[in-house]
Amino acid sequence: MIQELKISYGHLFEDALINDILHVGTFKEVPAGYKLMEIGDYVRGMPLLVSGAIKVLREDKEGDELLLYYLEQGDTCSMTMTCCMGQTKSEIRAIAETDTKLIMIPIRKMEEWTAKYKSWRNFVFESYHHRLNELLQTLDSIAFDRMDERLINYLREKARINKEDIIHNTHQEIAYELHSSRVVISRLLKKLEQINKIELYRNHIKILDLS
Repeated sequence: MIQELKISYGHLFEDALINDILHVGTFKEVPAGYKLMEIGDYVRGMPLLVSGAIKVLREDKEGDELLLYYLEQGDTCSMTMTCCMGQTKSEIRAIAETDTKLIMIPIRKMEEWTAKYKSWRNFVFESYHHRLNELLQTLDSIAFDRMDERLINYLREKARINKEDIIHNTHQEIAYELHSSRVVISRLLKKLEQINKIELYRNHIKILDLS
């Protein structure tokens, strides 16, 4: 575990902080599809991703989801940090996109480490900055991009995160994450197939060329 942690965070944290993380952190290994956090839950710890990927989603009043961003190796969730520090309920849903390994850091250590370790302070501030930029990109995409462009970007990102050209999501699941309807998504996917960008199968989508 110490080797994996150093690979993911050794370039960011000094050895003393790595040792503290190993001492107080709780290691978790979860399969793809596992729900790590639900909207309305109290946040008891902050995740540090050692491997894998987590998708972070928001839900509207009708219960429809919107994909906000992915967390990958070396990341943490700034929205989780905010809930931790304020001891408030979660406003996001976090689901493992792939098989994932992570370390949960207790809330009580976050403020202590902010004062004790410059590297931790920098990591927290950089995480806030990075997540804010991703949220702004999501907002810009919704406001200014056509749905076909958003769908192509979604498929590209899915393929990159999962490291394969097969997308194991139904049309309805894609519609949920893009905050659209299944009919619209199915129509756009069919158009992409007609121009030889993808191939559609019963249980998956194969990406041919989305460049």
